Amino acid sequence: MSTRAEHTLVICGHGMVAQRLLEKLVGQPTQPFARIVVFNGEATPAYNRIQLSALLAGDADEDSLPLQQPDWYRQHNITVHQGDPVAEINRADRTVSTVSGRVQPYTHLVIATGSRPASLGLAGEDLEGVMTFRGLQDTRKLIEVSRRHRRAVVIGGGFLGLEAADGLRRRGMAVTVLHRSSHLLNRQLDQASGALLEDALSERGLTIQTRTAPVALLGRNLVRAVQLDDETLISTDLVVIAAGITPNTELAYEAGLDCDRAIRVDRQMRTSDPHIYALGECCQVDDQTFGLVEPGYQQADVLAQVLCDPASQVTFKSSMIPTRLKISGIPIFSCGQTEADEGTESVVWQDYETNRYCRLLVRDQRLTGAVLFGETSDGLWYSERIQQAEDISAYRAHLAFGKHYCEAA
Repeated sequence: MSTRAEHTLVICGHGMVAQRLLEKLVGQPTQPFARIVVFNGEATPAYNRIQLSALLAGDADEDSLPLQQPDWYRQHNITVHQGDPVAEINRADRTVSTVSGRVQPYTHLVIATGSRPASLGLAGEDLEGVMTFRGLQDTRKLIEVSRRHRRAVVIGGGFLGLEAADGLRRRGMAVTVLHRSSHLLNRQLDQASGALLEDALSERGLTIQTRTAPVALLGRNLVRAVQLDDETLISTDLVVIAAGITPNTELAYEAGLDCDRAIRVDRQMRTSDPHIYALGECCQVDDQTFGLVEPGYQQADVLAQVLCDPASQVTFKSSMIPTRLKISGIPIFSCGQTEADEGTESVVWQDYETNRYCRLLVRDQRLTGAVLFGETSDGLWYSERIQQAEDISAYRAHLAFGKHYCEAA
């Protein structure tokens, strides 16, 4: 298995991060693989999952989703098997077996199986009409349901839950959002900006209930109601569960790879087997797992270099990834710390007429966090200050007014 002709790279999964790896691989100066074979669990080639919310809302069509056209794969000698996921890894023989029975040898294997929506463990989750919002098939089903029904409950006030809720609202459904925490987007926003978001979405027609947890989904065959922890019942035709993700580790675990919450990898994305790598939402670096696409892209960039140059010293460095979102047309930005503690000061600026809000957190004359709502043009500049941990004493008084005021100071 030492000649180039026998070097075969197999990739399990074909999401956005796997596609990024492919594009980086074909751009490397040396090409060690005679063949690249991709096994995709979905029937559709890699597509832009970020655009699914626009598709649900009616602002995009499916033709805009694919990341590459079929000719691109043929041009680069990449074979993609759609709808045929890997079912088993044989590490001794260095082969993978797929659901359809296909057996494929590999010299290098990449696991990019992503994640799935987390289960809440509620009675009634298996009822018809209980859905998730994660992939293209989910989105198609939600669009179809919205044409036939009028009421929906979304469980989860994070980004995906709010995107699902707003898309269904724009499809004409009456939507209630249930969120266990005290405010929406509690991982990205502070209490004040979360309240501003709740007010804005309520004005658009969503019903928001925070500090609320469902205890059961009710119905005989079809879901008919959601029972809350205060015994309240909410009648509904559809329930969308959007309350976190679970890394898909089963394939790696059954192959005997080292797994914790996700598949353990080093900073060159190598698993406990030197011939197998993992990246994206299914992997874990030290104690950190990843739910955003940006760190997955960074991992793909590193892995492409490692696969094409075994002597490469490049490593993945976990960085503070800023969150840039747009919920129902409202821009939101956050980076670093979002709530004050005993060692931080808060600098707050708010324009009540335009519903804009800025909160900056400072410790020892260094910016440690930024939350922006309604106006986010200075967000990346703030994130650079946070990551560089530079002394802001010279422009501390102007900090809330953004880049241009601080640079002038």
